[in-house]
Amino acid sequence: MTSPLLELPGAVPPPDGSPDEGVAWHHGDPLGEQRAADRDVAVVDRSHRGVLAVPGEDRLTWLHTITSQHLLTLGEGEHTEALVLDLRGHVEHHAVVSHVLDTVWLDTESGRAQGLLAYLNSMVFWSKVTPRDATPELAVLSLLGPGAGEVLSRAGELGGFVRVEAGRTDLLVPRDELTNAWRRLVDAGAVPAGSWAYEAIRAAALRPRLGIDTDERTIPHEVGWIGPAVHLDKGCYRGQETVARVSNLGRPPRRMVLLHLESPDTLPVTGDPVTAGERVVGRVGTVATHYELGAIALALLKRSVDPTTPLQAAQAAAAVDPNSIPPDTGEPPGRAALRRLRS
Repeated sequence: MTSPLLELPGAVPPPDGSPDEGVAWHHGDPLGEQRAADRDVAVVDRSHRGVLAVPGEDRLTWLHTITSQHLLTLGEGEHTEALVLDLRGHVEHHAVVSHVLDTVWLDTESGRAQGLLAYLNSMVFWSKVTPRDATPELAVLSLLGPGAGEVLSRAGELGGFVRVEAGRTDLLVPRDELTNAWRRLVDAGAVPAGSWAYEAIRAAALRPRLGIDTDERTIPHEVGWIGPAVHLDKGCYRGQETVARVSNLGRPPRRMVLLHLESPDTLPVTGDPVTAGERVVGRVGTVATHYELGAIALALLKRSVDPTTPLQAAQAAAAVDPNSIPPDTGEPPGRAALRRLRS
């Protein structure tokens, strides 16, 4: 789906093969757009994301049983994240979840909505829910920066609904009003920004993206989704056994870290290997040029890799940002309990 906002003056489309095909890559000054998003306010077109709607009186109890998130008490106007896992606990789907107007709205990665909808429909059985593709109905815009609230106030009512998340404010606006909503936000003071700016800021904040920072073996613990998208104190759902076992008895085999890349001229691409000498120790996820940090990448590394080890991300020399290492939470609770029983 190609956004009508790509036709506006200054909008530059992404390079071939981009996961953000259909929306602007930048609007002429990608580093300046990041600066505005960090210090003031920028608006990003994310209308290529898929949107699903789940109305019906069983919407919360049903979604609670088939996803990783505790949804029974999700109130009107509240938002969260959720995953769908396979039987072995690997991540298949990620969605941002909003409960608005007696409907649960799920927005997910471009190209992933139909797969998620197929799974939801396969699990309906006798439940009173009617999942549908709502991508033609709603489009996602995101405001980044400390000035988002002021811009929203000046722009006025835009239709749809607003979702305030950590580090951003999402607007799900009527798709046929997308261009009008964009213009009103820009007129209210938001700087137009593209996916380059959004991805650089997301990577620097260590926020994973499905299909970019994950592969077919990723479990939620590896990318920081325990908590934001996985609730550890809820009933059974597909893949929960792995989640519980790793949380209580072990540690994930890999962890997502931020890499600083030596040269912007030899950037790796998503999926490239990360090596230590001759040994493959991880994979590259998001790659971006940040306005302050320079060339960076998210990567899934084996937990056994010493963070001080010199690395290569494809042809680029790389170093782990020590501040990106997940904190050591100590001995897993289940293992500690077993040790006490044996002592």
